[in-house]
Amino acid sequence: MKTDFIFASESATEGHPDKLCDQISDAIVDHFLDQDPMAKIRAECAVSTAVLFIAARFASSAAVDVGQVARKVIRKAGYVHQDFNSATCSILTSLKELPPDESRSHDDSLLSDEKINRIPVKQQGTFFGYACRQTVSLMPLPITLAHKLAMRIDFVRQQQMIPYLAPDGKTQVGIEYRNRKPARIYSLGIAVSQLSGSSQPFGKVSDDIVQAVIEPAFQDEAIKPDQDTKIFINPEGVTMLGGPSIHSGLTGRKNAVDTYGEYSRYSGSALSGKDPMRIDRVGVYAARYAAKNVIAAHLADECEVQLTYSIGSSLPVSVQADTFDTGKISDKEIAALIKKHFDFRLAAIVRQFDLRKLPGRMKGDFYRRLAVYGHVGRSDLDLPWEKTDKAAVLETR
Repeated sequence: MKTDFIFASESATEGHPDKLCDQISDAIVDHFLDQDPMAKIRAECAVSTAVLFIAARFASSAAVDVGQVARKVIRKAGYVHQDFNSATCSILTSLKELPPDESRSHDDSLLSDEKINRIPVKQQGTFFGYACRQTVSLMPLPITLAHKLAMRIDFVRQQQMIPYLAPDGKTQVGIEYRNRKPARIYSLGIAVSQLSGSSQPFGKVSDDIVQAVIEPAFQDEAIKPDQDTKIFINPEGVTMLGGPSIHSGLTGRKNAVDTYGEYSRYSGSALSGKDPMRIDRVGVYAARYAAKNVIAAHLADECEVQLTYSIGSSLPVSVQADTFDTGKISDKEIAALIKKHFDFRLAAIVRQFDLRKLPGRMKGDFYRRLAVYGHVGRSDLDLPWEKTDKAAVLETR
């Protein structure tokens, strides 16, 4: 196991084309579930130049204008200018209504144990959850800081603290590890775009980003940039507007940004654009829940939980844990505890986290908020899979 190394993770602002597609896909999921918690919905988007394409398959009683949902998300992301505009961009749709699926139309709170056993997964795959002691949220430090910088860029733009900023932006944070613990900020990378007709010299952009983004973002951090930290701001030069007018976007293309910034493994499946009865979405949340509780129970300093599902089974065919030699007990014992105290059946996950009703409780805006700044480790949202309510029972073993 490596102990001394440098590791970097990236994040993106809400106006990045990939994240824009993720948000639109999840906003469509939100609107279906807000009206019909039993809705079956899969939505994917692609965007380029001034054209957005939406493909959706659904079985639901809900009436959702997916084009208007998309325009609302685009407008919220800040695209109200000539190059790419929420009101004037072309939206193409391919919508298919599916026959009702009675086997999935049930009140989760009324399910018996026997009924949960009879609800199998319809996707196959291996899903990972990870937690460690690097941050208060029990997330790796690189992705946590990268998200924090992206959130700060969006805040600065929305508040017009830097009036020439356009919505598209990316961040990257490199951390130098010593003895597998964060020691210093090795590098910072920030790429922002400017509004058309508002070209600013590179020096001003750099100074503004340092003062309005980097310094406030690190103000309360224990580890801050030092005199040797390499800082790259728009290293490729000035980018005018950015976004879909410059490069394309696609739902599910930022899986590492959505999870652990590649510090831990993740599945190849997109998280956004899927209703909660998709194990390739909620399995990731369940695995994170288990890993976080293992760390909160002081059974290890870092833990990766692996869940493998086969089509037709309600339970994962494999539950594994890897503590990277930091466990207080063996990985085999930790995996056994996880299997004993966590219910990884699809319907049980949906019921425990109340995943079908959360959009209704959040005024139709729950999953869209996950689609930018990460689906896990969010301190700004009260996510059920971020709770550590199983730690006590794991501690007693």
